[in-house]
Amino acid sequence: MSQATQIDREALIKELNEEARQLRIEDIRMLVKAGSGHPGGTLSAADMVAALYLHKMRLTPNEPDWPDRDRFILSKGHCVPIVYAALARVGTIPRDWLSTLRKFGSPLQGHPDRVRCPGIEAATGSLGQGLSISLGLAIAAHHDGAPWKVYCMMGDGEQQSGHIWEAAMLAGRRSVPNLVGILDNNQVQQSLKVKEILDIDPVAQKYRDFNWHVREIDGHDMAQILEALDEADTVTDRPTLILSHTVKGKGVSWMELNPDWHGKAPSEEQGEIAIAELEGRIDAEESKRRFEVLEKGGS
Repeated sequence: MSQATQIDREALIKELNEEARQLRIEDIRMLVKAGSGHPGGTLSAADMVAALYLHKMRLTPNEPDWPDRDRFILSKGHCVPIVYAALARVGTIPRDWLSTLRKFGSPLQGHPDRVRCPGIEAATGSLGQGLSISLGLAIAAHHDGAPWKVYCMMGDGEQQSGHIWEAAMLAGRRSVPNLVGILDNNQVQQSLKVKEILDIDPVAQKYRDFNWHVREIDGHDMAQILEALDEADTVTDRPTLILSHTVKGKGVSWMELNPDWHGKAPSEEQGEIAIAELEGRIDAEESKRRFEVLEKGGS
């Protein structure tokens, strides 16, 4: 890699890290306004979503139905607010829509609605089904010789669903090269750590056994994210799984790896603390201190 190319890459990584930070801030604002939602899994996915929507995927933001676009399927549909934030960031939807999250009649519902929201490819959230939808799309595109890829983001908890493995087995058997699975392995599901409910490991080896190319990364390291996405482009004989090791609630210290924040929106006061930490106005220790004071009824 030339020095100029290295500088360009470093600038891109810096830019995408900032975009991910802004997505997290928008996410918290949306959830506070809505009074409900899932902060833990949205925050863990922000870095990958930023890399996809603001760099990797072939998209025409003002023409969301462009036939040759790459498709993104969010199998863990309850985490769609982070995708709404990305769609607003690229200009597919108006930014003022974000304040309508989960409101009656809003295009931005708690789970994706492909009919009402531009840029959404599938109604998802019945966990485990997104990979099957993605596989169908990828097979059709491959059969037609279409240039687009299908990126499917899954949660670790939904790997406990049997139909994930039916789709994984068929994808490997059909050697579908334009399917990229992304496992947001954030370690925690609704009430406990995944390992304590039904351990999915060795999940990487399971996908390899089904003829997937597997790349494991730190899902909060933008350089590793970009390398994995680029590597997937070079795999021409099988589907790819990016096993993205992440932290549920990433960026807000008192949410990180805490099951309490799976499906509970922060209050206005909690949101202010979270955003102050995300913006760098306070550090993690001060954020935790303010949160604890608030929890005890102080000021």
